[in-house]
Amino acid sequence: MNQTAKNFTLSEWLTWMETCHSSEIELGLERVSTVADLLSLDLSSSKVITVAGTNGKGSTVSYLDTIYRQAGYSVGCFTSPHFTHYNERVKINGVNSADELLCAAFARIDQARGQIPLTYFEFGTLAALVIFSDLKPDVVLLEVGLGGRLDAVNIIDADLSVVTTVALDHMDWLGDNRDVIGREKAGVFRADKPAICGDLNPPESIAAVAHELNATLFQAGNAFSYLQKGDTWSWCGTSLNGDKVRIDNIPLPQLPLQNAATALQVIQCAGLDVADTFIRSGIAAATLTGRMQLIEKEGTRYWLDVAHNPEAAALLSQKITAMEGDVTLVLGMLADKDCGQVIELLAPTVDHVYFVDLNIPRGQKASVLASYLPQGRSMKQCASVSDALNTFKNDHNRSGNVIIAGSFFTVSDALAAFGKEE
Repeated sequence: MNQTAKNFTLSEWLTWMETCHSSEIELGLERVSTVADLLSLDLSSSKVITVAGTNGKGSTVSYLDTIYRQAGYSVGCFTSPHFTHYNERVKINGVNSADELLCAAFARIDQARGQIPLTYFEFGTLAALVIFSDLKPDVVLLEVGLGGRLDAVNIIDADLSVVTTVALDHMDWLGDNRDVIGREKAGVFRADKPAICGDLNPPESIAAVAHELNATLFQAGNAFSYLQKGDTWSWCGTSLNGDKVRIDNIPLPQLPLQNAATALQVIQCAGLDVADTFIRSGIAAATLTGRMQLIEKEGTRYWLDVAHNPEAAALLSQKITAMEGDVTLVLGMLADKDCGQVIELLAPTVDHVYFVDLNIPRGQKASVLASYLPQGRSMKQCASVSDALNTFKNDHNRSGNVIIAGSFFTVSDALAAFGKEE
């Protein structure tokens, strides 16, 4: 880095960071741990919670963030990827980090690393940790980017760790079966610390890793469960010392209920006092960009949902089935995802299908997505999400539901088309 680096704008830093490593992804902790040690990070005054999992990480973090802030705690969140602004990845008390804060952190990291190469994600992870180390929030929530065991987030020894779900995704990196992938994700567990698993049917490797570490495992369906009744639900869980805990009359959330149940078990194990009233209000208030996010415009309900793998698509298909009125699917995906299975799950639940090109290096073409549809099924191919939305307006002069899904990039393009920014 040259001497003008300290004057870089955030955009310039992000562009430069993409050139710092020959690979977009390089799993492993040695390089990033070395730089973290040189930065003398100190999170000892914060309660640190690491969240891994195939699906459900974002909503679990959102629940925890909202509940803890409503209870009066200061909270730092590191999540990825972002939708419209990089600043979304690092939030303090629900507010995106300022450009100046991120730039100062990047400059410190660059000075400390010397000649050690770091990926874009590793730079971002360290920047979040620098900011949290300086500001010392009461709670730090760290969302794993990929896997768990070898993800940069895992350089931090969390006070407790979560695996939300385990499904087949990122198989080139994590393994080709749930047991192997589960072991990778359970790599965030720590010896003698609480470990929470929200998967109702977890692979055996989750419990095996917890046992190897002597970590107390709080497993969904065993240590905690929930029951919905009308427009409220009840939660039964286990305290850190093994006592049974029950909370009734919780409002139904906007995000997945199973992840809300997981978040409540995390709160029981974290050791910070949270009154039931803040749990109820936090559950009701929690939202997340790109997870069944509703935008109503000109009589049409547009639902934005990332849904980029079969497990997420199965949950989305249930939501679609419950909708009233006409349903249109706008789908754009990355080429390394299980496009065929996602389409098989979603296409039968909708009336119209628009496939879109994602114009990025990993983006799949609409023509390839179309090849997964059964012969005879009508659909349209569009050059972009914006093109699909314009085509939809010309095709359908009526109210209804439009599902925009398949990737973070698809949702980001939709937000840009609607002029929505974080």
